[in-house]
Amino acid sequence: MLDHVALQCADPARAAGFYTTVFAAIGVREAMRYERDGGPVIGLSGADGFPHLWVGPLDDTGHRPIHLALTAPSREAVDDVFTAARAVGATILHEPRVWPEYHASYYGVFLRDLDGNNVEAVHHGFDG
Repeated sequence: MLDHVALQCADPARAAGFYTTVFAAIGVREAMRYERDGGPVIGLSGADGFPHLWVGPLDDTGHRPIHLALTAPSREAVDDVFTAARAVGATILHEPRVWPEYHASYYGVFLRDLDGNNVEAVHHGFDG
C-alpha cells in the first residue's frame, strides 16, 4: 500500500498545479504547503485529505524520473485524466487501455509530468 511519494521538481508550485488540474477527476487537491530553502513543499491529497503525494524543490543535479501510479475510481476517470493531460500538452506515453499483462481489468493511462516522471492513472475494477 502506498503511503506517500515525494517528487523533486524544477518548479514545485507549477508541478502542484499540473497534478491538481490533470488528476482532478480522481480528486487530487492541495492539502498543505510549507516553505523551505529552494521553494515550497506541497502536499497533495485525494478525498481523504491525507497528503500522499508531495512535490518539492530539486535537492541536487542528479534528479532521476520515477514512476508514480495513482488510483482512479473508474475507467471514465482514467479517460478524464488522459483528456486533461492532452489539454495541457503533457507527453502521453500510452493512451488509456486495458493492460492484461498486469491483470484482466487493469485499465490505465501513462504520461510524463512537467519534470519527466512517468505518471499513471489506473483503475483496477471490473466495470465496462
